[in-house]
Amino acid sequence: MQMTKIRISAVSYTNTLPFIYGIENSKIINHIELSKDIPSVCAQKLLDNKVDLGLIPVAVIPKLNHSEIISDYCIGASGPVRSVILASFKPLNEIDTIYLDYHSRSSVMLTRILAKRFWKINVKWTDTSEGFENRIKDNEAAVIIGDKALVVANNFPYVYDLAEEWIKNTDLPFVFAAWVSNKNLGETFKSEFNAALKNGIEHIDDVIRTYDFSVLLNHIDTKTYLEKNIDYQLDDKKIEGMNLFLEYAKDFQ
Repeated sequence: MQMTKIRISAVSYTNTLPFIYGIENSKIINHIELSKDIPSVCAQKLLDNKVDLGLIPVAVIPKLNHSEIISDYCIGASGPVRSVILASFKPLNEIDTIYLDYHSRSSVMLTRILAKRFWKINVKWTDTSEGFENRIKDNEAAVIIGDKALVVANNFPYVYDLAEEWIKNTDLPFVFAAWVSNKNLGETFKSEFNAALKNGIEHIDDVIRTYDFSVLLNHIDTKTYLEKNIDYQLDDKKIEGMNLFLEYAKDFQ
């Protein structure tokens, strides 16, 4: 009897490629349907039950009727992450408008928390569409995430690394996205899935040889970014940071 394949949505950014490599080079690939999406779409697919498992922004977890973090791995940071930034032509205290990256939910919520609790700034929040990062001017700023953040950071005199800002103010690491299921997927699958992710993270050089990183041009060293800026282990400190973030996020619900 043909078993139903588990539907998975993974993020389509550079920082997820070690996970993709691990999945695509394990036997688990034969038992899943894998789609690659921007983070907000990963989240919506899981909310709409169009997938069974997603690498979703952690801000979305409270919105799920059933949620289970099924992996020991995440997209996290224990220092500057470089690919989640607030970029502006003016310093924080002169910013009056912040554009919100439509790709993101956790990064947008993180910016709101930082603005209210730590930066102590009052700004107008504005939704965006494609190309917004090229339209920032005067006293405006933008939350920019993913590969495009790595590419455009040098265009702005003021760049605030949002992971670094969180760590500076809370003394805890940050989790941007976790592997979350909306149903029970069973211990066998979880074990095999974890092993696949672990394999990918342990073979960064092979990941770099396998995939096309030309989108990053000369802006960043891919190996340094994947090994130093992204922290993939979902350890106790990260869970503590994630829980604090979700507690602070309640102010905006």
